[in-house]
Amino acid sequence: MEQSVEGLVGRYFPERQEEIRAFAQFLTTAGIERGLIGPREGERIWERHIFNCLPVTQLLPQNASLFDIGSGAGLPGIVIALARPDLKVTLIEPLERRVEFLKEATEGLGIEVIRGRAQDVKKSAEYVTARAVAPLEKLKKISWHMVKTGGALLAMKGESAAAEMVGVKNAVLHEIELEGIGLGRIVELRKPS
Repeated sequence: MEQSVEGLVGRYFPERQEEIRAFAQFLTTAGIERGLIGPREGERIWERHIFNCLPVTQLLPQNASLFDIGSGAGLPGIVIALARPDLKVTLIEPLERRVEFLKEATEGLGIEVIRGRAQDVKKSAEYVTARAVAPLEKLKKISWHMVKTGGALLAMKGESAAAEMVGVKNAVLHEIELEGIGLGRIVELRKPS
């Protein structure tokens, strides 16, 4: 990484620097202890988990509502909320122990946490994000009802993004490179108005 973590925190979390540092600390302690991230992930928490979530923020308009499904350790939902305080972010996670972790991690941050499976949630938002939840086709099946008309499903994907898009109508791949951060691949499925 060319730039220091401190420099990147200042750039991408200008209003919530203290909160993102506290979240990173919580991930490397409670997150590892409770098995939400692997024991070797602590030293790579910034580049592999936190900064990695930032490219998706470039696709979100001001003041949008967002559901992060399968939030797990709060990635990307908590990171998005701290980088973009203008957004209304809700974390959706089915597993009780992860929900407890998310509630502790978001205390005082104004982020709602809902326990439930995406397919069972009856609410909707303008945007739905997911990171490492399911292949694109399945992800669309379980979350499409949550995306408001004119909104979009934004799936964070790795190198297999293009392969996953095959056969999925109207999928658009965004390759976003932010200064000091590696390439992020987000597949967008927009719900027509």
